[in-house]
Amino acid sequence: QANQTLPPISAHCAARAVEQRLVGLPLILPALMPESTSGPSPHTTVVVHPIVLLAAVDHYNRVAKNTKRRVVGMLLGETHKGVTDVTNSYAVPFEEDERDPNIWFLDHSFHEAMFAMLKKVNAREKLVGWYSTGPKIRPGDLKIDQLVRRYCQHPVLVIVDVKPKELGIPTEAYHGVEEILEGKQQQWTFQHVPCEIGATESEEVGVEHLLRDVKDTTISTLANQVAQKLGSLKGLAARLSEVDGYLQNVLSGRLPVNHRIIYQLQDSPDPGADTDPPLTLTLAHRILYQLQDVLHPAAESLGCSFT
Repeated sequence: QANQTLPPISAHCAARAVEQRLVGLPLILPALMPESTSGPSPHTTVVVHPIVLLAAVDHYNRVAKNTKRRVVGMLLGETHKGVTDVTNSYAVPFEEDERDPNIWFLDHSFHEAMFAMLKKVNAREKLVGWYSTGPKIRPGDLKIDQLVRRYCQHPVLVIVDVKPKELGIPTEAYHGVEEILEGKQQQWTFQHVPCEIGATESEEVGVEHLLRDVKDTTISTLANQVAQKLGSLKGLAARLSEVDGYLQNVLSGRLPVNHRIIYQLQDSPDPGADTDPPLTLTLAHRILYQLQDVLHPAAESLGCSFT
């Protein structure tokens, strides 16, 4: 066995390897290609920690601030029982052609060196995916996901909106799946994964200290409460507009009917019985009922009547 030699590489394989090195892809011979990843994804929820958000915003401000460019980096963390905790990240040199999104370059050598160094610091953190400042999915993202898939079997894509214009969390998570449509070729597409912001106790303390420097202490408590209610109403209006857009697309035939979504929409206005205020009130009345709890004590303290 010691005298056994490797089989010769064909000219086609050698030419393909040279082409991959020229476009910035890692050199992977056919014998070393990863196994098929068409099985079910292990991701049911993606939890993004605050340090990842801060790192992505800092990366954008250093590299692409006041431009139309985006930045890309790798995500580290752990996956346990379907929940993927994204606890760390690092930036990766990335360039793409603004006129042709299919032309791009990602420095995989830099990624390999950074991952090797970070693994010496914390061996528990594994590569779980990559992030982009999008702010939306772009045509070349599927090819980038295929590249990351060579280092991680089931990578997640987290899009971080560094300039959010709507209320809500500034992250969206996706993972690549193979889609089989009747009468069409098998193709890869992105499937949405529920995403949330989570933090450990030490991270919560750090975020609280940061918010003390950002929060304006001159604003009264009543003004803060009204602003929070107003923000909630704006968020509700945005979600209702999103639901309306989905239903219009279904009615026009642009999207297929998803019975699970329809059932959830039917159940959402009726969270349960024995609630206060009664469910017989309309949604607008219930919102006004909650606002009275905030405004009525303040009006009484000022000697005003509130109805």
